[in-house]
Amino acid sequence: MLKRGTQAPEFEAPLDDGGTFRLADHRGKANVVLYFYPRDFTPGCTREACAFRDNYDELRAYGAVIAGVSADDAASHAAFRERHALPFPLIADPQREIIRLYDADGIFGIMTARVTYVIDRAGVIRAALRHDFAIGRHLPEVRAALREIEGAPGN
Repeated sequence: MLKRGTQAPEFEAPLDDGGTFRLADHRGKANVVLYFYPRDFTPGCTREACAFRDNYDELRAYGAVIAGVSADDAASHAAFRERHALPFPLIADPQREIIRLYDADGIFGIMTARVTYVIDRAGVIRAALRHDFAIGRHLPEVRAALREIEGAPGN
């Protein structure tokens, strides 16, 4: 995993809706919750995505945008996002370039590790979380990192 306090690597990647996600577009404007997950439609990944969905407004109150990343293609992401009414974009990384850039490779480089980064407006990684099996730990730790960056929502 990348270390807390380091600059987040810049990247540009296709989204499930045909658009493009550029980390640089959020510099100075928003905190970024960038979460990596193994596969669309699997039970754990669905649970994690839905937790971010169910707490989306709260995380947005901390000035954060959320984006999920996996090696699935844009069509799979679009179907996954639609089925679960996800209000945030999913980044398609079938070549695993962003996954490698963010050191989110799983065992033997086959799967993607369940890794979440909280990146502040200056592009600095403020939290680096890896919980491959304790899926429920990501959201509270993301919330705590955003609280540390921004203080109480609405302030």
